[in-house]
Amino acid sequence: MTDSVSTPGSNPRTRSFHLRVFGCQMNFYDGELIRGAFLRRGYREQAEATSADVVLFHTCSVREHAEERVHSLLAELRRHKKQHPEVVLGVVGCMAEREGRQLFEREPHVDLVCGTRHFPELPNHVDRVLGGEERVLELGEAPSAVDAPVRDLLGANGGHHAQVAVMRGCDLHCTFCIVPSVRGGVQSRPPAEILDECRRLVDHGVREISLLGQTIDAYGADLGRKGRRPGLAVLLDSLADVSGLERVRLITLHPSYCDRELVEAMARSPQFLRLLPIPLQSGSDSILKRMKRGYSMDLYRKRIDLLREHMPDLELVSDWIVGFPGESEADFEKSERAMEEFGFLQSYVFQYSPRPGTVATELADDVPAEVKKKRNQRLLALQHRIARQRTPRMVGESSRLLLEGPSERQPGHWFGRIQNGHFALLPEHSAYRPGQLHEVSLVGYNGRELEARLSPEAQAEFASLTKRRQTALGGLERSSIPDSFSV
Repeated sequence: MTDSVSTPGSNPRTRSFHLRVFGCQMNFYDGELIRGAFLRRGYREQAEATSADVVLFHTCSVREHAEERVHSLLAELRRHKKQHPEVVLGVVGCMAEREGRQLFEREPHVDLVCGTRHFPELPNHVDRVLGGEERVLELGEAPSAVDAPVRDLLGANGGHHAQVAVMRGCDLHCTFCIVPSVRGGVQSRPPAEILDECRRLVDHGVREISLLGQTIDAYGADLGRKGRRPGLAVLLDSLADVSGLERVRLITLHPSYCDRELVEAMARSPQFLRLLPIPLQSGSDSILKRMKRGYSMDLYRKRIDLLREHMPDLELVSDWIVGFPGESEADFEKSERAMEEFGFLQSYVFQYSPRPGTVATELADDVPAEVKKKRNQRLLALQHRIARQRTPRMVGESSRLLLEGPSERQPGHWFGRIQNGHFALLPEHSAYRPGQLHEVSLVGYNGRELEARLSPEAQAEFASLTKRRQTALGGLERSSIPDSFSV
């Protein structure tokens, strides 16, 4: 493994970069790849845009607000760019892919527009600008895959949690969604590359990995013939053999792809976090049809029944769009009833806004903004009440708690998630480290989180382990889990 380099920025003439990332988990993963590419070239990273030689915005197009935020930040840099014309200013990702050359017209001080499939070559594109090209525009298909066979971990954030993209793109065509047009169709990574990346991350101290995909349960659809191609179920089974990997999360599923083979693999996985994002979007069949989601309420219900048949403790996460064109009060009330029926632990609620380039822009945006806002508030309030009812049900149960860090709201405690995603607090101990997994008893609920205690067996094992470490290190406590990557 070749993850070490000389310290970037050790030469005072070394160029610097500033990277700001917006949007989904996939964007933040891609941000790590971009960061690594520049660090590998010897750039140093700057926290402030006005202190950097290269300023990059890695963007999102799913919501209008995210794009307008980037335009606002670009406007703030207009004077800085005029005073320092040598600075390279670039827009990367979904917004760059969607707006393309129009970005140069609206923001003439931008030098570089780079789409979703060309960002691995960003340092080279910056070199082209520095070499005299007035505008660099890279969109559409790229000559090589986004993900290298062996990921460079130099840009990884460190810590006990990491993200791994297993696929990119989407073959579905929901009428509200811009993703297929800006990210393309499904492209799955070979299983061996994913497993190698996960093992290397674990070697660097990672204990929890989120597997990422726009529709992650479609993973493998493009790898070989049906019946012989590897799918997400096979990948989950393979990850069970990665020693030191304590927990695996899946982000995000589509109900149409969630079949029995995958459900059974989730149920037998010792690492799978039973907190599953499987967005419903609306509880109304007529709205789901307008959205072109590819399922009805009846099909979604069957998928959830299958999941809970195999994993009774499973908790669900959903996305919702309120105020979609044509959504009546009766349609919205069906969403409220669906939220109660399925008992989601978490929900992300969005007010519909037309996205240029989507089919839904052809529909009349006929739900008033004030109505959208009220429906958004109603659904969030309902979700809050449902969650407060679900979490206390775990009191009296046992589970495994993966520690994330000291609690800011509850001094003297560490927080983490138990096996099905509920947050829990554990009285602090000087030997705790992020990423440790402990068997706990859930003894109470404080109105927000569960209160946990180490099980008697875990207490005895932890005390023995701590004593052995103290003895081996001459009385100094030390964790075998590193606090950050050594790259």
